[in-house]
Amino acid sequence: MTSIVSSHESNDMDVASTSVPSPLPSSAVQRSSALSNRLTNVLSASYADSGIRDSLETLDLRKTRNIPETRRQLRLDVQKEVIDCNGEIVQDFGKVAEQLKRIGSVISSLNQTCEEMRKHITLARQETSPVLDEATTLIEQRIENETKQRLLNAFTKHFIISDEDLVALTSSVEPVDSHFFAVLSRVKQVHSDCQVLLGGENQRLGLEIMEQSSKHLSSGYQKLYKWIQKEFKSLNLEDPQMNSSMRHALHVLAERPTMFHSCLDFFAEAREYILSDAFHYALTDAISGAGAERNVKPIEFSAHDPLRYIGDMLAWVHSAAVSEREALEALFVSEGDELARGIKIGIRSEPWSRIDGEESVFDGHKALNDLVNRDLRGVSRALHQRIELVMQGHEDPVATYKVVNLLSFYRMTFSKLVGQDCVLVDVINSLERFTFGHLETLMQDNVNVLSADLPNLSPPPDLSAPQYLIDALEVLASLMKAFDASVATREDDSSLGPENKFTPVLRSALDPFLDLIRSSFKELTDNTSVVIYHTNVLLAARSIISPFSFACATHLAPVSTALSSLRMDLLEIQHRFLLEASGLQDLLVALGPFSPVQKDQESPVTKQTASNLAEIANLPEFQPVALSYASQQLDDFLPSALMDATDNLKRVRNPSLVKSATEEAVEAFCRDFEFVEGMIIGADEARGRSHVLLESDIASTSSIRGHVGDDDGGDNGDGQYSLRALFPRTVGEIQVLLS
Repeated sequence: MTSIVSSHESNDMDVASTSVPSPLPSSAVQRSSALSNRLTNVLSASYADSGIRDSLETLDLRKTRNIPETRRQLRLDVQKEVIDCNGEIVQDFGKVAEQLKRIGSVISSLNQTCEEMRKHITLARQETSPVLDEATTLIEQRIENETKQRLLNAFTKHFIISDEDLVALTSSVEPVDSHFFAVLSRVKQVHSDCQVLLGGENQRLGLEIMEQSSKHLSSGYQKLYKWIQKEFKSLNLEDPQMNSSMRHALHVLAERPTMFHSCLDFFAEAREYILSDAFHYALTDAISGAGAERNVKPIEFSAHDPLRYIGDMLAWVHSAAVSEREALEALFVSEGDELARGIKIGIRSEPWSRIDGEESVFDGHKALNDLVNRDLRGVSRALHQRIELVMQGHEDPVATYKVVNLLSFYRMTFSKLVGQDCVLVDVINSLERFTFGHLETLMQDNVNVLSADLPNLSPPPDLSAPQYLIDALEVLASLMKAFDASVATREDDSSLGPENKFTPVLRSALDPFLDLIRSSFKELTDNTSVVIYHTNVLLAARSIISPFSFACATHLAPVSTALSSLRMDLLEIQHRFLLEASGLQDLLVALGPFSPVQKDQESPVTKQTASNLAEIANLPEFQPVALSYASQQLDDFLPSALMDATDNLKRVRNPSLVKSATEEAVEAFCRDFEFVEGMIIGADEARGRSHVLLESDIASTSSIRGHVGDDDGGDNGDGQYSLRALFPRTVGEIQVLLS
């Protein structure tokens, strides 16, 4: 490839070199332009083009030398190869044409053969057609006869009951076994299928078969009914479950609702007697005709302990109810759909068993609960009598309330076990109300006894909570612990609003005693004793109920509110004590007309004119002797002020409450002292006296204090004296000394 290109370039360069020297004529110029155009086309061609690349590859395969001779023969060689290839193609197509001619001749031969076969088939069909028609008719007749024979056999087998099966169905000698139920099921099917026979033109056969099958069914159900009653007499539900034959028998008998319910009534009466007898045996170990288990003590042995006695009885009843339910559950729940279908079918045959003209839907759970309820009716009556009798003679409130919680627990348990509408649940609910009423009666009797003995209601000398309240609070604590440990705390109390199940107990066990204490306040001579006594009582009550959230829900807020009010009274007592013990009370009373009408950010002194403040020095309480005496009393009070104030409330049984009330009283006292100090400074300024103590003021103060017992008093020589010098204590000093 490179050689060809180089040869072209050399030729072009030769031509160009030959065309340069001298101008040429017009023809020569035209040839030069054509050559230039060709050179341009050759040079502008892209050697990446696929055609050029294939041509170059072909030249390489030929291994042609790039010489003038080869270049002249190249075109001729290529044309010769093309002609040779075309000749070979023409020869191949000639061979294909010969093969096509042979195929055409074969197809013509096959068409001729098929036409001959078609003619032979047409002739054969015409000859065999009558024979085939006759054979088809004979086959149809045979099929029809066979169908009639099968129908006759099927009718005889389905609608005709053999004598052996009739004996097994109706005879009381024959047992009620799987063969009996199979025959009964077959007779029911025959009776049901007779409706098909009644739909035909001749109904006599259907009526006769239906009449016979009805008689056979009645006899079969009557035999089954008597057999079930007989089995119920000897059926033991304590140890094994009801056997499969009994369950099957009841399912079948459900198709006769009258007989079915009659059997259930008979069964319920028998089980009620058996369970009542068993309960009496468990109580007294004295059932007739049965050997006692000497390793188990009768329940009556624990009659001295009501809680254990009642708990044992309820536990026995619960065990009996669970056993009874488990024994009957397989019948009414696991097989409830079968019973429902049977009763639905039976209602159609016994329209009089419908209620209000509607078909009753059998509910297995409801039937089970109803039957267990009827079985336990006798036990419920005996349980009610014994619990009511034992609680009437019991006087311990805590044990009584534990019995209430025990009854509440079993009421919830029996409600889940046998339903809300059970006689046993009603009995437990009635006993719970009776026992709680007995508890309220005990509490009220205790209150009545205390009210009748008025000397016992007198407050103790130390104003602590009285002993009868402490005893009542101990009982209340035991009641709250019993309630907290009972299942009643987990019941939903949303319907009671802010109250809960324990609120009635609180009202019976706490509120009457608090009312008794309030009635004894009149025996106290002063208000301080009343406040302290009332505070100690409420503190004792709060300490008992605060650990229990159910008690706090209704009674903590009123007690806390009352304590808050009493705390303000204690604060007032402490404040009054500080004012009186320090001598500041007289000064505050004297300065009453000078106190500001409105409280704002301004100093009290700015609310008075200078002339008004100057009049303070003329007040008796601010005369030198009186004011000096007040200052001396204040100085004597301050060293032991906090101890004296704390000792003033020493009978309050809550040190933190005393401390907080005293601290706030001290703050109020400091504010009062600040007011008095401001008035004294303002009075001195209004009189032209500086509130800064001078040596003359100190000397004058010393002279006046030295003549406190004299009648003339004293001044600083000019008839003027400084109130501040006579009362030098500052509010900062007071705050430090009382901190």
